[in-house]
Amino acid sequence: MQAGDTIMALSSGALPAGVAVIRLSGPRVQEILKQIAGGVPSPRQMALRRIGAGQMLDQGLVAFFPAPHSFTGEDCAELQVHGSPAGVRAILAQLATLGLRLAEAGEFTRRAFENGKLDLVEIEGLGDLLSAETEKQRQQALSRFDGRLTEKITQWRESLLDLRAEIEARLDFSDEGDVPEDLPDQWQHQLGALEAAIRTSLASLESGRIVREGIRVALAGAPNAGKSSLINALAKSDLAIVSDEAGTTRDVREVPLDINGQLFILLDLAGLRESDSKAEAEGVRRAQRAIETADVVLWLSAPDVEDIAPSGVSGQLVRIGTKSDLGSQTGVDISISTKSLDGLTALRQRLDGLAANVTGSEPSLVSHERDRLALSGSLTALEETRRNLGDWELAAESLRRASAALERLIGRIDAERVLDRLFSSFCIGK
Repeated sequence: MQAGDTIMALSSGALPAGVAVIRLSGPRVQEILKQIAGGVPSPRQMALRRIGAGQMLDQGLVAFFPAPHSFTGEDCAELQVHGSPAGVRAILAQLATLGLRLAEAGEFTRRAFENGKLDLVEIEGLGDLLSAETEKQRQQALSRFDGRLTEKITQWRESLLDLRAEIEARLDFSDEGDVPEDLPDQWQHQLGALEAAIRTSLASLESGRIVREGIRVALAGAPNAGKSSLINALAKSDLAIVSDEAGTTRDVREVPLDINGQLFILLDLAGLRESDSKAEAEGVRRAQRAIETADVVLWLSAPDVEDIAPSGVSGQLVRIGTKSDLGSQTGVDISISTKSLDGLTALRQRLDGLAANVTGSEPSLVSHERDRLALSGSLTALEETRRNLGDWELAAESLRRASAALERLIGRIDAERVLDRLFSSFCIGK
């Protein structure tokens, strides 16, 4: 990436399409619009223009967004043209001859960060929004992108500034008569409130992660207990191989499932048994590892299969009696039949209830590993502050480190360490 370049990219979906959006950003945008669109439209108003310098290449809508009131903070423009592969190639080729270069992955968003339009927390929210597949993921990502977590962090940083001011006053003006030696009572209350607020947000990390990444649900049990059939019935598709022959599943298959806006990742596992087959034994080993790390384990048993006892379960355990059309079972939470579809609604409701218990009514804004590291670091520094109150210099340093942890989260310091990794996941044109 080179600052000062004017960049271009196809920002819409794969071609051919009804409409293609070509995005421009940089200091030469107005000059380019005069050459290929007959002039610069009024700011933030669409104008129908002939597209092409000299020879007409297409006809479409042109919008201009002047700096600094644009997504990137630079002069920006969008060309909404027909989604023809040949037409888009011709326009991009002509723009290249005029000195524009193709944007790199995430370069538009990176320019928005460098020009102060977005911070790292908001950019992560934008990335989550682009990849959101369920309603709860969309809500969570949009709230983060819209600055709700940034607002919290800003409030915490302001509180830290107030706390540091009291300490710094005692360091710098200890010989002045109007600076009392002891801290005011309100200072202790403010420190405690700040610790409680950060601790509460940190405690919501797991529920936020589950919304963003999905609840991992392992389907476990003996061979031929009906795991693959249940996967297919829940997904309403023949995704997994179903056979009377035991041991057909030999790897962990992940199947996404949306229930009331919450993402579930169903794990179709190998049946648990001893086997002389190296491939099946490896499948069993992977199944046992998946059971140990799953958020929810559906332990399946069937009337025509010898049952085995659950083992290695650390998440929520739900006992499922399958093949209820062959006979009823005792000691199960839900009985189902993938042939008649009996019990599937009850199972979906049970999974939905488990999700609600974990995630609550509103998705947590804290959901990334960077969030955990920053909030944990800030909280540890605040706890050290309490222990260091006998030494003003040490207390001031602890408060400074608490602030630095929050500033690192939003990208005020050490931003370069995460920028390349963060923007590499963005598509070209965003």
